[in-house]
Amino acid sequence: MRRVRLMKVFVTRRIPPEGSATLARAVDCEVEQWDSDEPIPSEDLERGVAGAHGLLCLLSDRIDKKLLDTAGANLKVISTMSVGVDHLALDEIKKRGGWTSWKPLWMCGYGLTESTVGIVGLGRIGQAIARRLKPFGVRRFLYTGSQPRPQEAAEFQAEFVPVLQLAAESDFIIVACSLTPATRGLCSKDFYQRMKKTAVFINISRGEVVNQDDLYQALTSGQIAAAGLDVTTPEPLPTNHPLLTLKNCVILPHIGSATYRTRNTMSVLAANNLLAGLRGEPMPSELKL
Repeated sequence: MRRVRLMKVFVTRRIPPEGSATLARAVDCEVEQWDSDEPIPSEDLERGVAGAHGLLCLLSDRIDKKLLDTAGANLKVISTMSVGVDHLALDEIKKRGGWTSWKPLWMCGYGLTESTVGIVGLGRIGQAIARRLKPFGVRRFLYTGSQPRPQEAAEFQAEFVPVLQLAAESDFIIVACSLTPATRGLCSKDFYQRMKKTAVFINISRGEVVNQDDLYQALTSGQIAAAGLDVTTPEPLPTNHPLLTLKNCVILPHIGSATYRTRNTMSVLAANNLLAGLRGEPMPSELKL
């Protein structure tokens, strides 16, 4: 099993060895428990819960403000082996969910102004993306592909560069190419290693253009700052996939075209293609084989 992060769970009573092992295997965590059937003293409970991600307690354990403060921000789950909850300071627990007060660097990210944007595949979609980003003050556009496209690039003064140069010099990388034998697995370990540690990687093309294992390593090691994926392999990803555990990876369910207008246009194009083919006429959006 791939280790995502080591979590600590504190248990206020001795549990059978098989129960401890089950906990450890199920969530890949380190289990620490009070090794006695007698109630745990408050000092020992505070010491044990400090820094824990989870707490398994009993009705006799008082979970109050002081204990919650001692546990700290890591504490995500409190599970009590009881039906009653009078021993839980519910108001205090509620205060620790959701947003906190504003902080100078809270939720900060990297802006497009004066940035370099690299586009893998300057086709219709790549051009449309550049057109929308340009008003945000992008300083420089780079693009890569099977060949230069000077006429299309002129609108954005985009520079045609090799793919690894694009990886090394871009602040934001947007993958918008077709899936071909040449692009399958294009974005892999070597690609991510060339990227800036502050760079953001975005894939809207096809999942198989990206080596997802290599992307996971790049995100967890701090090699790159963040990723946004509208496409994955497979779709949807299994709920236990490592990428879904990351705070610096946003994954959407392939909804790049999800507007009523776009989907209606797609439907009309498909219908017109079908009718033209049945009439023996050239199809308006034919895929040349």
